[in-house]
Amino acid sequence: MSKRVGVIGIVIDDPKEVRDKVNAIISSYGHVVVGRMGIPRLEANVGVIALIIEGTTDEIGAMTGKLGNIKGVTVKSALTSQTIKEARND
Repeated sequence: MSKRVGVIGIVIDDPKEVRDKVNAIISSYGHVVVGRMGIPRLEANVGVIALIIEGTTDEIGAMTGKLGNIKGVTVKSALTSQTIKEARND
């Protein structure tokens, strides 16, 4: 399988309401997350998360789709056009 490298930006309105859902989804896709940076903006009642990811387009699409279906969550992704071939372990 080939993987893509990229970044996912997540903006959360009213984080107290949905942060547990967002974190559960990110955790369930932890195998594609290479790095994570979260910035709470308490005075604006907004949270911003940046994820560096490496995964298949199916994995990335499933994760961003689930995140984007949460009310108050905006998700944008940017992926490299290059693919990384995984070594086979057969």
